[in-house]
This record gives sequence, C-alpha cells and structure tokens, in this order.
Amino acid sequence: MRLAMGIEYDGRRYHGWQAQRSGVPSVQGALERALTRVAAHPIEVVCAGRTDRGVHASAQVVHFDTTAQRDVRGWMLGTVSHLPEDISVLWVKPVEEDFHARFSALAREYRYVLMNRKTRAGLLAGRVTWWHGALDVEAMRRAAMPLLGTHDFTSFRGKDCQARSPIRTLERLDISESKGFLYFDVRANAFLHHMVRNLVGTLLAVGEERRDENWPLDALRQRHREAAGITAPADGLYLVHVEYPEHFNLKLSPVLPLFG
Repeated sequence: MRLAMGIEYDGRRYHGWQAQRSGVPSVQGALERALTRVAAHPIEVVCAGRTDRGVHASAQVVHFDTTAQRDVRGWMLGTVSHLPEDISVLWVKPVEEDFHARFSALAREYRYVLMNRKTRAGLLAGRVTWWHGALDVEAMRRAAMPLLGTHDFTSFRGKDCQARSPIRTLERLDISESKGFLYFDVRANAFLHHMVRNLVGTLLAVGEERRDENWPLDALRQRHREAAGITAPADGLYLVHVEYPEHFNLKLSPVLPLFG
C-alpha cells in the first residue's frame, strides 16, 4: 500500500530535509524513524521538495510504501507520538501506486517572510529574516515581473545544485506588505537549489536602491551566478503548497504563515 502524508516542520535544528550518511539531524531521518516504529518494518519516504538547512515547511508532502495495516488515525497519531516536537503530521491518505510525491507534482509554492524594522527579531528569531534598511517595494515588484515565464535560471542557481537543467517556469513572484512584514510568494513548476533565496536577495538590492529595476532581468540573461544578488538567509523560507493532478484526489490548499 502507498500512502501520502502532509507534514509541517521548523527547520532550524535540521541540516535540511535529506538524510545524510554523517548522521546529522535531518527531517527525513526523524520522519523515517517514527514511521518505522509505527509500521514495525523499515520505511523510506520521498518528499515533494528537498528543503535546505534551516528552511521550514507548512505543507510538505511525502509518500511511502508499507505492508502494515493501520487506519488513517493510527498512522497520524502514531507517527506524531514518535516525532520531535518541531515536526508534525497534517494528514494521511492512501494513494494509487503511480503517485509520486516529487515527480507527480505540477507545481510548488514557497513563501519568504521578511521582518522589515530597525531592530532584529527576538520572538521570531529563526522563523523570519530580519532586514533593517528601508525598501522600495513597488520597485521590487516592477523588477520581479520580467522574471516570470520559462527561462534559464542559472544566475539564480546555487553552486551545489544537482539539477540537470536550469530551465524552470516561474509562474508567480508576488510581494505583499502587512504590519512591518514583507511576503514573497513564489510559484514554479520546480525550483533550483537556492533559487528562491537568490531571487529574494537580488530583489532586496533593488529595494534598497543599490541596483536599478532592470538589473534582475540583466542578471537572468547573463546566466552566471555572480551576475545576480546575495543568497537571502534560510530563516524566512517556507514550503507552503504542492499541487498535483486532479485524478490523485489530493485537494490541497496553500498553508501561508502570517506574522504581526
């Protein structure tokens, strides 16, 4: 039997999603250990998006195969009881054998949260990124618009990216303001390593008027990482939605973190 599962986690104390041979803490490792105890046999999970060290998720999707007979409530409560307090299960659903959390996904959405004030975050340290400088949000919005569409995103690709192709379709890059916070909502068919954080870092340079509004598009066209801006910190990044074809009957909605 194949099961799909929705999970949320605070990524601060994990070295990213993926389990590593060195044994450092990972979200995948913690989840597999919990599921293995519930199933009473080894479980391996596949996720929709492998988040980096320190990145959070409000709507990660995974799948796994099992021979254990448990009802949905048993899987949910049993798994949660064996998970650390910063990882939890949102839902569980049986799916067809051809469902794949990663390869069946049509699109993924991330939200990047920025606290824009003079002093650093206290209560929200590690959950949002702090930026003390004044930002021209309208200029950032105008600079973001030409990046939409299907492009070679090499300039916004992390140096350790293992993707075979840098071609991605960026469907949405919206910036909204509320009570001292900026929200960058980004949707694409798939993402390159550090792509969202590099997009945000580049737009912040425009917002601070250190670069003009044409610079992000010029950087995109150069297809070279050094042409674009900094990699924004991981603290403010959340995986908030994964979309699948209708026939899998996973009617998922974005889970958007709000602050302030």
